[in-house]
Amino acid sequence: MRRGPTFTVGIIGGGQLARMMHAASIGLGINVRLLAEGPETSAATVVHDVTVGDYTDPETVRSFAAGCDVVTFDHEHVPTGLLRDLESAGVVVRPGPAALIHAQDKAIMRDRLAALGAPCPISRVVSDEAALAAFGEELGWPIVAKTSRGGYDGKGVWRLDSALEAGKPFAGVTDGVQIIGEEFVDFARELSALVVRSPSGQAAAYPISESVQQNGICVETITPAPDLADEQAVAAQQLALMIAHELGVVGVLAVELMQRADGSVVVNELAMRPHNTGHWTIDGAHTSQFENHLRAVLDLPLGDPSSKESWIVMANVFGGRLEDLPSALLHCFARDRRLRVQLYGKQVRPGRKVGHVTTFGDDLAETRKRARHAAAYLMGDLSA
Repeated sequence: MRRGPTFTVGIIGGGQLARMMHAASIGLGINVRLLAEGPETSAATVVHDVTVGDYTDPETVRSFAAGCDVVTFDHEHVPTGLLRDLESAGVVVRPGPAALIHAQDKAIMRDRLAALGAPCPISRVVSDEAALAAFGEELGWPIVAKTSRGGYDGKGVWRLDSALEAGKPFAGVTDGVQIIGEEFVDFARELSALVVRSPSGQAAAYPISESVQQNGICVETITPAPDLADEQAVAAQQLALMIAHELGVVGVLAVELMQRADGSVVVNELAMRPHNTGHWTIDGAHTSQFENHLRAVLDLPLGDPSSKESWIVMANVFGGRLEDLPSALLHCFARDRRLRVQLYGKQVRPGRKVGHVTTFGDDLAETRKRARHAAAYLMGDLSA
C-alpha cells in the first residue's frame, strides 16, 4: 500500500478534526496532505502540505488524491459519486462511499438500520406539507422533522407541535434533499457509542459517553456515562460494532443514541469520522480516536481504547467575549494543573466552536466543576 518511505494520508476538509488528526500523525511518522476550504481553516494553519480547493470539484479532488496512500475525511460532505469515481481510478478511500452514504443521507441510514434490526425512531420520508401533517396526525404530536442531508449541530431539525407547523421544513429545501418525519423520542439523555474498525475487520470500542446538549449542540461529555449499567454499556458497544461491521465502515464510527427513561436506546445519528463526543480520548484514553482512525485507515493494528481515569469530562469552548484565548491560559492552568486544553486556531466568533477542555478525577461533581469553570473562563466569563 505504501507508496513512499512513509505513509501519506490525504484528509479532505480543513476543520479541527483534521487538525487533531494531523497532531496524532506526527508521532507515527505519517505525512498528512490536506484539501482545505481556505488557507486560514483550523488544520490549514498547521499542516505543511495544503491544497486549497473545492471538495466538490472532481478535478481538484483527483489531483489532490494522486500520491496519497489513502484518502479520509474531516466531514461527510464530499459527493458520493465523486468518491466512487476515485475508487474506480484505484484511489483507496476510507471510509468508502458505500459506507459513507449512510452518514450523508439520513433517509438511506434509516432504511438500512431498520433492515439490520437496529432500534430507531419511527420515521417516514414525506413529499410535502400535507404528507408531513398526515404523519403527525397518525403518530401523534409533537413530531420531529429533519432534512435528509446537510443538517448538523441542531440545524436542519425541527420539533413540530401541530399540523400548522408542517410547512416549516420545506422552506428553502434544495434539490436532492428530502424531508423525514420522525417520532418524537422523549429521551432522558443522549449517549455516544464510539468504535473504530480496520479493513481487516479488527475493531475496538471506547467506553460509552454521555453527551450533554444545549439547543442541539454538544456542550459537554462525561465518560463513562454515569449510572449506565454494565450490561447496557456493553449492549450499546455491541450495537455500534454491529453497525460498523454491517455497513463496512473503516475508521471511527460514532453512533449517537437517545436513551429513554426505561433504559432503552434508539439510534439518532451516525458519523463516520472522529467525533466531538470522542475528544476526551486525546488525553483520557490510552489511544485517542484520532490515532486509531489513522491506524484503521492504514490497516495498522488498533490501539487500546480504554480510559486512563475514573471520570473524564470534556467541555466545548464556544466563541464569547474573549478574543485572545491564549491569554486566558495563565488563569486556567494556574487554577488547575491537571487541566488539558485544545484550541483550534480559529478566529473567535459568537457561538463558534473554538476549542475544548478536558478534566479528570475520581469525583464526578468536582471534575465537571473544573471543566465548566475552564470552559466558561475561555468563553469570557471571568467570574466563573
